[in-house]
Amino acid sequence: MIRRIQGGYRVPFLDWYGRKAVENYHHKVPYHLLRCNDQYSVGEPGNGNLLVQGDNLIALKALLPYYAGQVKCIYIDPPYNTGTENWVYNDNVNSPEIREWLGKVVGREAEDLSKHDKWLCMMYPRLQLLRQFLREDGVIFVSIDDNEQHHLRMLLDEIFGTNNFVANIIWQKKYSPQNDASYFSDMHDFILCYAKNKGSKGGWKRHLLPQTDTIRGRYSNPDNDPRGPWKSADLTVRSYTPEYDYPITTPSGRVAHPARGRCWMTSRENMQKFIDDGRIWFGKNGSNIPSLKKFLSEVQNGVVPSTIWTYQEVGHNQQAKQELKNILTDQRKKPRGAKYMKQLGS
Repeated sequence: MIRRIQGGYRVPFLDWYGRKAVENYHHKVPYHLLRCNDQYSVGEPGNGNLLVQGDNLIALKALLPYYAGQVKCIYIDPPYNTGTENWVYNDNVNSPEIREWLGKVVGREAEDLSKHDKWLCMMYPRLQLLRQFLREDGVIFVSIDDNEQHHLRMLLDEIFGTNNFVANIIWQKKYSPQNDASYFSDMHDFILCYAKNKGSKGGWKRHLLPQTDTIRGRYSNPDNDPRGPWKSADLTVRSYTPEYDYPITTPSGRVAHPARGRCWMTSRENMQKFIDDGRIWFGKNGSNIPSLKKFLSEVQNGVVPSTIWTYQEVGHNQQAKQELKNILTDQRKKPRGAKYMKQLGS
C-alpha cells in the first residue's frame, strides 16, 4: 500500500490489526496534572529536572503543554517485545497493563492481535507525541533489537518522514560471544536515529565527537612526514568515470590501476599534484597500491560519528549493570551505561 505522509512524500505504508483504533489516539489522550511527591523530591520545583512515574503515554501528554517544540534530544528504550515477563522491566506486550490498555483502545479486536500488532499499537501513539516535543533542530534515538527493528523503522519513516532518517547505529552490547546460543551469538542492538527536520535551514545538524586517544592512535607517521601523523585512505571510488581510470607508476616502477569497476578519486593532473606534495603513500617499499595520506593536523576539530559503536568506546551491558548496582539495589535487567548515554548526547 502507498500513503501520503508529512512533507508530501509517498512511502510504503505499514498496516496491522488495530491500526485504525490507534491512528489518532494520541489526540484523545486526556491531559493530566503532574503532582509533586515531596517525599522523593530533591531541589527546587521548576528547576527543569523531572522524574515522572506512571504510564508513559499519560506522562507524555501531561508534559506536552510545558515542553512542546522545545526538546533538542530524545532517547527512548522501549520494550523489545522479546516475550520475557520475569524482569523488573517487563519486555512483553502481553503484560497486564498493555492488555488492559489495548482492551480500552482497540476493543474486542485486541484479543485477536499478534504480539507484533500489539507492539505496534503500543508504540504508534507514543511516537506521535514524542515528535511534538522536538525542536526544529531536534533529534530522537530509539534502541531496539531484531524482534521489532524492521517494524520500528517503518513507523519512524511514517511519523518523522523518510527524508529525516539519519542513521541505523549498531551498538556492541556484549564483550564476549554467547557460546550456548542456538544459532548466532547476539552481540549487538540497534539505535535508530531520526531528525525532526534534517534538510532545511534551522534544522538538525550533526555534531563532531571529540578526538580521543583511541582515535588519535589510528594515525602514525612511518615516513616521518613533517606535517605529522596521518592515516591512509582509499584513493578509488565506485562512481566510475573513464577519465579517472588511468595508470599510476609507483616509485618502484610498478604500474597500478584501480580495481575493476572503480576509478581514481581525482583527475590525472590533480593526482600528480598530490604525488608532488607527498600526499600519496606507496608503502615502505614504494610498490604498494597508492593511497591518500589524511593528516591528523588537517582533521576537523572533532570526528564524524560512526554508525558502529564498539563496547570499548561506549561500554557494554555488564558495565552498565555494575554502574547501576553502585547506585541502586532494585535494578532493571538492561540498563544503559554512562559512556553510552554520553555518546548519544554528543
